[in-house]
Amino acid sequence: MKLILSLVVLLGLGAAGFYVYRTNSDKGVPSNPTAQANTAVVVMRDISFAVSAAGDIGPADQVSVRPEVNGRIEELPVDIGDQVKKGALLCRLDDRDLQIERAQRFTEIDGARLQLQKALRTYERQQKLIKDRLVSQEIFDDSRTDHDLATNGLDRAQQALRLVDDRLRKTRITAPFDCTVLTRPVSLGQTVSGSAGFNSGTEIMTIANLNNMVVNAHVNQADVIRLTTGREVEIQAESVPGVKMRGLVERIAPQAVIKNGIKGFSARIGIKDIDPRVRPGMTAILSIPVSSADNVLAVPLAAVFTENGERFVFVKTEETFERRSILVGVTDYAFAEVIKGLAINEVVSLDQTLNTTGKMGPGPAGAKPAAGSAGGKTARGEGATGISGNPTGGKREAAPGLVPVPRPNPRPTGS
Repeated sequence: MKLILSLVVLLGLGAAGFYVYRTNSDKGVPSNPTAQANTAVVVMRDISFAVSAAGDIGPADQVSVRPEVNGRIEELPVDIGDQVKKGALLCRLDDRDLQIERAQRFTEIDGARLQLQKALRTYERQQKLIKDRLVSQEIFDDSRTDHDLATNGLDRAQQALRLVDDRLRKTRITAPFDCTVLTRPVSLGQTVSGSAGFNSGTEIMTIANLNNMVVNAHVNQADVIRLTTGREVEIQAESVPGVKMRGLVERIAPQAVIKNGIKGFSARIGIKDIDPRVRPGMTAILSIPVSSADNVLAVPLAAVFTENGERFVFVKTEETFERRSILVGVTDYAFAEVIKGLAINEVVSLDQTLNTTGKMGPGPAGAKPAAGSAGGKTARGEGATGISGNPTGGKREAAPGLVPVPRPNPRPTGS
């Protein structure tokens, strides 16, 4: 009996608590939730519009090291990941055959020099004899020709030696700048072909300067007109969370290309103060500031409507909403700067279907329905259709209807 009584008391207390909870919850529900959710207050805020893009991080200077002459790798002192100073040895080919050829060229030079000395003595002797008319002119001319041929032979032998020396010098490959070895597909003792042959030669290694990195990005064609060289860029390495770097736009391609089905322009952004954890091949997310306005009147884009080129909002007055024209300045993907037409703390409608009584209805007299509705297509909410998604999978871009009206006193662009 006591157990049953206890269960009854507990059930009663639970029912009483649930009733109190529901009563208190009902008191917190707004009397007009639709109106609350479809209005916004004009506030002061900072607005900044930036172009977003993605690209691949890579070294500004990257070289594929290939020998200019054929040979066997005799010395290979570096490996993948090694840091090499400018002028340090990267690879040396076997030069014994060239050393033998060089010795032969010295022998040829000595022989050519002896021939020249002999021809010179004969020519000088014939000069004396021709003055005394002791030899014919033909013999004298032959001695002079022999002297010229001997001189030419010595020059050819010396040029052949210089060519051998040049080939010997090319058996030593040194670093053209301070670099890091990225790849090394060959091994010690392997025979390689020179780039002067029928093909481009054997790649010995790939080197790059990792202290000077760039981002090769693909900028949407709708955004490239807003970019200029020298503009600062914020760079986020996708593979290294929390790492943010600064960069500058160095180059913008003059011709569009199609990448991943999106037409755009290639751009090169130089990275300043590169983080040592960032490596070539990583993906970078770019944010390029285009325009900004600090501490200005702003409303959500969803509250701004357009009809026949006129931008307007619906402002709450007492129990109704009135249509009011405004002048728009800088916009981003969420808010629009209001240069003229509104005051701080005024309440605007986010839904054009609110009629002048503040209730859901067909809309104020003379106002056309928003784009995409059944009643028409000339008036639209900027927040709904002013920023359009790219059907090809690219990032969102500003539609022509969102081009801001020129500001009377333009602010700095934040570049």
